[in-house]
Amino acid sequence: MLFLALVFFATFCVCWLGVALWVIYKQLCTEYIPKGIGHPVKLRTLSYMLQLSLTWGRILEKLRICSAPQFVCFLQDLLPLKKDASVTVTDLHFGTIPVKLYQPKAACGTLRTGIVLYHGGGSILGSMKSYNGICLHLCKESDSVILSVGYRKSPKHRFPVMLNDCVVATVHFLKSLGAYGVDPARVVVFGDSMGGAVAATLCKLLQAQPGLPRLRAQVLVYAALQAVDFQSPSFRQNHNVPLLTWDLAFYCWTSHLAISPHWRRAVRQGAHLTPEFWQQYGKWLGPENIPERFKPPGCRPPQPVPVDEDAYLETTMARREACSPLLTPDRLMARFPEACIVSCEYDVLRDHSLLYKKRLEDLGVPVTWHHMEDGFHGVLSTLDLGCLRFPCSLRICDLIVHFIKGL
Repeated sequence: MLFLALVFFATFCVCWLGVALWVIYKQLCTEYIPKGIGHPVKLRTLSYMLQLSLTWGRILEKLRICSAPQFVCFLQDLLPLKKDASVTVTDLHFGTIPVKLYQPKAACGTLRTGIVLYHGGGSILGSMKSYNGICLHLCKESDSVILSVGYRKSPKHRFPVMLNDCVVATVHFLKSLGAYGVDPARVVVFGDSMGGAVAATLCKLLQAQPGLPRLRAQVLVYAALQAVDFQSPSFRQNHNVPLLTWDLAFYCWTSHLAISPHWRRAVRQGAHLTPEFWQQYGKWLGPENIPERFKPPGCRPPQPVPVDEDAYLETTMARREACSPLLTPDRLMARFPEACIVSCEYDVLRDHSLLYKKRLEDLGVPVTWHHMEDGFHGVLSTLDLGCLRFPCSLRICDLIVHFIKGL
């Protein structure tokens, strides 16, 4: 019995070492960290931890134990939960949807700003617990009431489950503002990455909800604002930059929209989009809308390729406005609330923020824009990671706090 146990232990150690070395090799061969990013060793370490977790998750997925994203989320939630003596945190359920409510303990003679937060993670990663530090910081520094929404994630729950959960939780909160000491005239939706897509989509959906307070502002941090075009300058420039590489972005996209990975090549080449699509939406998505300084030297528009009709049909869901807020008609977007937009230089989704900013400004919607020259996708999530925290994450939080205090 002891012999079998030793054999099992040795086999496990060899497998673990093999996987660890494979991830290091793959990372060094495929990922690129630009010189403009400070602390490259930190980013390399974070990326390695993420890729190692995903690799083991895929192994467990093959063994039909759990999905890869479930395993990564399990590891993320093992981190100790930070507490702050000046903030009261309450776990609630709005129906079946779990939420966390953050309220400053200090007495206040007036109603506070309310912030509804939708965490990022490409719809497959992240959780209320992993965003706890961000919520505590925003609550304390901006003296606001924060509602963090624990929506259901892909691939177990595909689109539109995530969006529906966020709509239900937000509507319930807006109907109960008095119970939480929130000013109905100062409610903000906040989201990063995929959470930013939800925040932007809600700016449209809540327009049709009668009797609800009008949103005061939207705060979007490196938001995913369209799910159709993967050939913009930022995708070509940053496709191998962690933490969000092209491969991971495509994996999130297929998981969220239940699209087969078989269409990878067609999507990357743009063969899933017809000339009619570009005729209708090119005025909003075309690279001419992106400032020249964000286009790499020698960057040329991608060459058109023949349309793959099957890929076009299979990716129909991605062209819905609920998946791609940048496709929202002018008449609706012109009624969007004031925006605070944060973009990062070394992010595949950088151009989403630039295009969204331009559309809002063209329609007369006030925009406060901050660009992190040393930022990368996911940097905000390092705020609570101790020695692995990037200074950029604190700068982003402080800029958001300043914006919220000014409302």
